[in-house]
Amino acid sequence: MHSPELHSRAIFPTSYFPSVDYLTELLKFEIVEIEIHESYPKQTLRNRCTILSANGLLHLSIPVIKVNGNNTKTGEIGIFNDEPWQSKHLRAIESAYRSSPFFDHYIHHFEKIFNRKYEKLIDLNTEILQLIFKRLKTDKTVTFTKNYEKKADDFFDFRQTFNCKNIETDSTYKPYNQVFSDRSAFQPNLSFLDLLFNEGPNALMYLQKKM
Repeated sequence: MHSPELHSRAIFPTSYFPSVDYLTELLKFEIVEIEIHESYPKQTLRNRCTILSANGLLHLSIPVIKVNGNNTKTGEIGIFNDEPWQSKHLRAIESAYRSSPFFDHYIHHFEKIFNRKYEKLIDLNTEILQLIFKRLKTDKTVTFTKNYEKKADDFFDFRQTFNCKNIETDSTYKPYNQVFSDRSAFQPNLSFLDLLFNEGPNALMYLQKKM
């Protein structure tokens, strides 16, 4: 997508179990900020991710609360925990990936996420991102935006780049073995969970080769 110079700055949206594309782009930049001052847009990767189930693509969505209506900033978005979304998402992930090569090696890290109730979406997503960095064994760090910058004069703007509902079919995605490869064609650019459970320690190398 982009060929940033060293020390370049980028602003990304927050993301729930981000996609392969999201992480590929994020790892290119030395300075990464997560946008929290935008007016929260609905139906985006901010509270959604896509995994591969036995029945095909499955979109998982976190129920959210706009505390200030349509003027709610992303950093203020709450999570509606009266609905048992955590157990539903965990069951879906377990059903999709329990037979993957590295499921048993990594699932306990993510179970901790689903066993804890987060009040704000940004806190949940940040915890997930930090956990992904640990699994990738990278010392990558991100910060939050201090205000909303409309024009991208001195940074790469990814806030409207990724759409988890329209999975991109790009020839630059090298196929890897997926759980249901025997019944369906390779599905590119899913949640990082798909790559991690299927490729394990090779996940970082996969992302770097695509960079």
